Amino acid sequence: MFLINGKCNNELPACDRSIQFGDGCFTTAVINCGQVVLLTAHLTRLREACSRLSIPYSDWSILEDEMQSLARQAERGVLKVIITRGSGGRGYSIAHCESPGRILSVSPFPEHYTRWRREGITLALSPVRLGRNPYLAGIKHLNRLEQVLIRSHLEQTNADEALVLDSDGWVTECCAANLFWRKGNVVYTPRLDQAGVNGIMRQFCIGLLAQSSYQLVEVQASLEEVMQADEMVVCNALMPVIPVRACGEASFSSTTLYEYLAPLCEHPN
Repeated sequence: MFLINGKCNNELPACDRSIQFGDGCFTTAVINCGQVVLLTAHLTRLREACSRLSIPYSDWSILEDEMQSLARQAERGVLKVIITRGSGGRGYSIAHCESPGRILSVSPFPEHYTRWRREGITLALSPVRLGRNPYLAGIKHLNRLEQVLIRSHLEQTNADEALVLDSDGWVTECCAANLFWRKGNVVYTPRLDQAGVNGIMRQFCIGLLAQSSYQLVEVQASLEEVMQADEMVVCNALMPVIPVRACGEASFSSTTLYEYLAPLCEHPN
């Protein structure tokens, strides 16, 4: 079901800028036992993205109420929230866009994540690279054509997820997940100040690692450096953490980091 600006509706004006220009942002949250997992973090993400995109959205209390109301109708599922700048003229100017909108939807939980957690996954190197843009890096805006192309190429392989580099060749993320790798007692994750999405679960894992015996380092790393890891895990708000079994020619048998993060990320609220 879709809830558009508080009303059950499946239609959006053709002049809405989310359609015309991908002008907006979104977040995707888990519903568990009728509650939005990490609700505050998801709202903070949307606020920050709206600020970066200069979208003057202000109905945050209404949005929060709607998120909680939809969640109470589902024991388990996925809640997606989109904020669009709203309708505007033909061109790029935002001068007359004064009514941002919100779109909420609930869908079934992807059950294959349970198998992935048990068996681990394989990664394939994507031929599609992410463009570097520090102004948009980190936020989850509606321009996801890079991910669409990455997914398209991934579906031509036997791998479960894609390992994605940026246009300068630095390891950045996966198609729909963030990445951590461990070498000894040091855990690495890519810097996301030039490209990539700073995911909710990535942020949560960074907080956990900061309080652990592991040393966490955010780096610009080459593919060769990452392939020398003892262990690799991926994460997003839905998974929440998955061990990587293999990436290309490299295989990973250790699950030490995964075993530390997994139980703490399973019920993060």
